[in-house]
Amino acid sequence: MGFTTALDGLTIVAIALAVILSGLVSLVGSSARRQAVSSAKAAARDLSELTGIMDFKELQDIFGPPGLNRTWQTLTLDRVLSERRMEGYLMSSQRLDWLCIAVALLSFFSGFVLIEIGLLVALGAQITGWVYAAKLPR
Repeated sequence: MGFTTALDGLTIVAIALAVILSGLVSLVGSSARRQAVSSAKAAARDLSELTGIMDFKELQDIFGPPGLNRTWQTLTLDRVLSERRMEGYLMSSQRLDWLCIAVALLSFFSGFVLIEIGLLVALGAQITGWVYAAKLPR
């Protein structure tokens, strides 16, 4: 007779698959945002997701005004990431996404209670990132 938790069987699999899918989508999105900055085509939404700064006026205060085509062309990725806030980490941190995916994959092979807690934390981090992303400027 083993120790059981509230997360058993199908629940763990469903949460793990949701975390993996969310992490992969987030990785693709943040890679596209990073590419936009690297190719000098960064729009306000790109900068907001990478930094976590939601206010357009604050973006202008930090990075200066955008060009005529409403993009910032002189920014480097290092400069943008140096202004990152907690919201930016939750929305576009590739390390966080890979960590969440790793915990989800590990939960398939281990029934250890700490892995299940880690899976719930990973789920929370992914949900919080998506909630912040829904508030990005258009």
